[in-house]
Amino acid sequence: MADDFDTLFAALSDPTRRAVIERLALGPATVSDLAAPHPMALPTFMRHLKVLERSGLVRSVKKGRVRTCHIEAAPLMQIQGWLEWQRRNWEGRMDSEGALAEALKGSTGR
Repeated sequence: MADDFDTLFAALSDPTRRAVIERLALGPATVSDLAAPHPMALPTFMRHLKVLERSGLVRSVKKGRVRTCHIEAAPLMQIQGWLEWQRRNWEGRMDSEGALAEALKGSTGR
């Protein structure tokens, strides 16, 4: 599981790849459409796309000469679940620390 998260977070660590994910959240798109807003050569963009595909965040289907990309929600749901677990964990810690601070403040008479 840790290796999966390492791969997913590494894939999402780049702004170009995050932009591709954001665009694909709106629906499928061709590689040309995805590459258009990015000021880089197509081979460079394709390397970004391959990282997303290897991570499982994106899949592509080729029909003739056109490759269409689709977002894969399952890995994003795994990340969301992990982040939610982290949020609950830290909120619990912060609540405990806040209660301790209040108790200490009350015991000193301030």
